[in-house]
Amino acid sequence: MTRPAKPLRLALIGWGAINRRVAELLAERGKGDINIIVVAVRNPTAAGDIPAAAKLITTPNELADLDLDLIVEAAGREAVGIWGEAALAHAPAFAVASTSAFCDDALLDRLIAAAESRGSQLLIPPGALAGIDGIAAASLLPLDEVIHRIVKPSAAWRGTSAESLIALDQITEATTFFSGTAREAASRFPQNANVAVVSALAGIGLDRTRVELVADPAAGGNGHQLSARGAFGRLDIAIENRPLATNPKSSEMTALGLVRLIENRVRTLVR
Repeated sequence: MTRPAKPLRLALIGWGAINRRVAELLAERGKGDINIIVVAVRNPTAAGDIPAAAKLITTPNELADLDLDLIVEAAGREAVGIWGEAALAHAPAFAVASTSAFCDDALLDRLIAAAESRGSQLLIPPGALAGIDGIAAASLLPLDEVIHRIVKPSAAWRGTSAESLIALDQITEATTFFSGTAREAASRFPQNANVAVVSALAGIGLDRTRVELVADPAAGGNGHQLSARGAFGRLDIAIENRPLATNPKSSEMTALGLVRLIENRVRTLVR
C-alpha cells in the first residue's frame, strides 16, 4: 500500500555494491513513487552507469535546492562525516549504512545535534541483521548483556586485519579469531563488522556490547547470532545471509533492508 502523494525524491551517497543493488531492486520492483534524483560519488569516472534520470554530484553543497525527501549513504565510514551535516540540512531524513563511522562519538554527537537543529532524522538501518527491533524495544528496560557473533566464510575475511590474527587458508573448522567490544570490532573491521554498531546502538552501547568474529571455511553465507538478556527476558536469533554477488564482505540483506526503509517512507501500511 502506498500513499497518493508526490513521488519520494531519493539521493544515494555512494555507488558501490550496496547502492547499486538498492537501485537495481527499486527498478525491478517498479516503484513509480520513488525517484532516484541524485547519486553522490567521490570519483565520477567510476559512476557512468547511474540511473538515467539521476544527477551525478561530487560535493555536499550540491545537495542544496534539490527538494530531497531521503538521503541514503552506503559509501564507507569517511563519507558519513563528509556528507552527514549537509544531508541533514537538505533532507528530512538521512540513513547511514556505514555505521562504523559512529565509533567516533564526536561525529555521532555532531550529527545528532545537526538533526535536532534542522528538525531532521538520523536513521540507522538494520543492515544484515534480524531482531534489531526486539533489542531496541527490550532496551527500554535494563539490559544485562548483548552478544553479537559474526560468522563469515574465510574468503570474506581476506584483505582485512583478520589475516594478521589467523591463517585463513589453513583452518578446517569455525574459528573465533576476535572477541571484544562492538567499538573495537567495528573500528578494526569496518567492512565486515560494521553491523556491530547497529546492534550496539539498538541496545547497551558500543562499549558494553560483546562481539565475536568467526571464520568458517564451511559457511555458506554471512551469519549473525544475536543474544540479549535483561529485564524483558531473553532473545536469541540467528540469520545467515547470502553475500552480495559483487562484494562477499557485504550481505544481500543489507541492500534489502535499505530498500524496505526507503519504501516505508511512502507506504500507508508500514511493516
